[in-house]
Amino acid sequence: MSQDVQEPEAEALAPELLPLDAWHRARGGRMVPFAGYEMPVQYEGIMAEHLWTREHAGLFDVSHMGQLLFSGADTDAQLETLLPGDIKGLIPGRMRYSLLLADNGGIHDDLMVTRLGDENAFEIDAGAFYMVVNGATKWDDLGVFREALPDEVAINHLDEQALLALQGPEAVTALERVVPGVASLVFMTAAAFEWQGNPLWVSRSGYTGEDGFEISLPGDAAEAFAEALCAQPEVKPIGLGARDSLRLEAGLPLYGHDLDLDTNPVAADLGFALSKRRREEGGFPGAEAILADRANGSATKRVGLIVEGRQPVREGAIVVDDSGTQIGTVTSGGFAPSVQKPIAMAYVPAALATPGTRVTLSQRGKTHNAEVTSMPFVPHRYVRKGA
Repeated sequence: MSQDVQEPEAEALAPELLPLDAWHRARGGRMVPFAGYEMPVQYEGIMAEHLWTREHAGLFDVSHMGQLLFSGADTDAQLETLLPGDIKGLIPGRMRYSLLLADNGGIHDDLMVTRLGDENAFEIDAGAFYMVVNGATKWDDLGVFREALPDEVAINHLDEQALLALQGPEAVTALERVVPGVASLVFMTAAAFEWQGNPLWVSRSGYTGEDGFEISLPGDAAEAFAEALCAQPEVKPIGLGARDSLRLEAGLPLYGHDLDLDTNPVAADLGFALSKRRREEGGFPGAEAILADRANGSATKRVGLIVEGRQPVREGAIVVDDSGTQIGTVTSGGFAPSVQKPIAMAYVPAALATPGTRVTLSQRGKTHNAEVTSMPFVPHRYVRKGA
């Protein structure tokens, strides 16, 4: 999931303000234009915020992301015409990572979708679906959904809702103190709660590789709720700079960088997003090409790289062969605070995708040696059922 791809239309307009804009500024957040919004990139420094989240709990404002409701007859079947996941098989309160696919099998967006039950925070009938999509692509996503889905499927954009993410090993301790009962959730489940009369929709999920939660709530309650969370000794506000380094260490792709319309799920190493039933039945955009790549192997593959030395290699660097010819592209990169080494993600020829393979990178006229490695770079710490 991503936050930092600017739409051309968005760049021409003044950035919008988040419900927590004044709160971020009062907390010392350095605000920058980001996906059409003014957003905090850091408070006390990316390195310190990154390590705090790995050890304690970081509060992220991700209210720029799109929150959508889908309801109506056969909504699950209709969503399956656009997504490759087993949406019909979702039970109430369960969520799934999926992909909004283009006809060529490329990726419009990656997203989280949850089936709602009788008790939900949105005053909508059971059987509806709650979806979180990337902030930079939410308007395009809405266009795709509205054009492709029949009128019987109602789509509601929750643009008045805030979305906060509390991530880190102590997130459950802090949030349970403020919202009793959330500790009963496990990874990829969600439920309705209430805080001071405000409805909350809380999922145990996130995009840092840590245990944690995402909380959807009314925008006018966000500041008081964020203040209540940051009153807990485990919690500090964290900017999007550290969110990016955390997700990179977790091996999670960033839309607009590691994923785009020219990338299919097999090359992106997102085969888990293709549910078994859907692989057998097909019926999603690009199914023929995607399933052929899955059977025969993709020509390229997204891999993790450990870069030698201390110099980070950034997005846009190229992977070269012995003659200096480009054979791949770095799509994300930076210094990993928890690993204490430069790391990166890149697309390379499938023959070079085996862990341990050495590759050469070129960035601004300098070459760097790197080694393909398994991802994640830092083990995930999700709390699963039965763990």
